[in-house]
Amino acid sequence: MIPSTELARLASEALALALWVSAPALVASLVVGLIVAIGSATTQIQEQALAHVPKMAVVALVLLAAGGWMSDEVAHFTRELFTALPTLVH
Repeated sequence: MIPSTELARLASEALALALWVSAPALVASLVVGLIVAIGSATTQIQEQALAHVPKMAVVALVLLAAGGWMSDEVAHFTRELFTALPTLVH
């Protein structure tokens, strides 16, 4: 059985990794959404597709650009977890 302190540490590391890996796409979506919202407010165009299409395109580009780094980070965490698993389970 894994000690509760070790389990809490692993859960904390997993959540931090999820935040770290998702940050580029979330920040890009936030910036584009803000720019589109400002443009929409100044032109008074209230089209829903105008808000979603640019965000989806930018997030897809960010995922293409940073996808390798993201998968490397997750694979590294998984490799470390599987390597440490025999010492964690007594």
